[in-house]
Amino acid sequence: MTEMEPREEPGAEKRRRRWPRVVLALGIVLLGASCMACSPVYVAKATIAEVGILRARRPIPLVISDSTTSEDTRNKLAWVLEARRFAADELDIDVGDSYTMFTQLDRDTLALVVSAAPKDQLAPVTWWFPIVGRVPYRGFFSLEDALDAERDLQEEGYDTYVRPTAAFSTLGWFNDPVLSTVLRSDDVEVVTTVLHELAHQYLFVPGQVGFNESFANFVGRVAAIRFFCTRQGGGPDTVKCMRAQERWRDYQRFSVFIDDFTRELDQIYYYEPGLTYEDKLARREVLFAGARERFESEVMPTFESFTFGGFINRPMNNATLMGMVRYYHRLPDFQRLLDDFDGDLTAAMQRLRLNLEDVDDPWDLIPSGESAVE
Repeated sequence: MTEMEPREEPGAEKRRRRWPRVVLALGIVLLGASCMACSPVYVAKATIAEVGILRARRPIPLVISDSTTSEDTRNKLAWVLEARRFAADELDIDVGDSYTMFTQLDRDTLALVVSAAPKDQLAPVTWWFPIVGRVPYRGFFSLEDALDAERDLQEEGYDTYVRPTAAFSTLGWFNDPVLSTVLRSDDVEVVTTVLHELAHQYLFVPGQVGFNESFANFVGRVAAIRFFCTRQGGGPDTVKCMRAQERWRDYQRFSVFIDDFTRELDQIYYYEPGLTYEDKLARREVLFAGARERFESEVMPTFESFTFGGFINRPMNNATLMGMVRYYHRLPDFQRLLDDFDGDLTAAMQRLRLNLEDVDDPWDLIPSGESAVE
């Protein structure tokens, strides 16, 4: 090797040999989706973008030891590795090779997610994909493509919602990297995000996106509390421990609010006979205005760490509300499940995974009742 030749990272040759299989697998997964969900152009663009993310991966230890890496990036990547070990050792998650690599993106957002819903129903438009089943959104790596898709849906008469996403999980199919977009958050959120995404590898129910995301939110938040409050160097009196606890309480408060609000909308959409389409749209605007006022005056003052400002800052419609319900549905009930196991998160997770085959709806495994968030 001459001085001008770049030094290869460990395992580079092995990864080169794997690339034809990786690209083929991606093609099979994405092309399988094209017959029912996507155009060939969409599939091609998604494949190219995903392959680019995977090809740009670098082992996290090498990134940490690189003198050109910023101190902030090194510190947060160290948290990623520690959170990953915690998930394997304490939560019994088969983490595989996920989040052992890092990809530096050339943009602030990983992708844009487009979702839609009828104006008179809290029911998402869905698309079918292999492996994951029906999902209520499509992802785009281009703002122009996302806005084009949104316009098409709007022309069909749907409410729409376009949002950015900073992370993703391939459910262990590939060696998911930590993306630079994730590291824009503080240490608590970086750890929470890694634990959230790894929760998808532990339990994922095809076609049940709302359950999957609420479960991962529960695991990510509660596991982060356990991580920061019990680890060596942490403790119940540390800032990060208290911050993690505050954020889980805030998530539950917002969950109670958004679930109550969507039940009000359900009443006019489904249970008030005689309302025309126009009547429903007029009535929902009254509820939208009332919910905004109630949120600002009654709910926002209770938050300790988050503000959930997106609720009042973005246009309100059925698609944006379904996007919130997807991630915040019945979170206090997940806490009740945890309480039933005396705070043993691992046992609660195992109970859900072992009993999935016994129910038609995974939500039947979550205890329900009146919830008060202290």
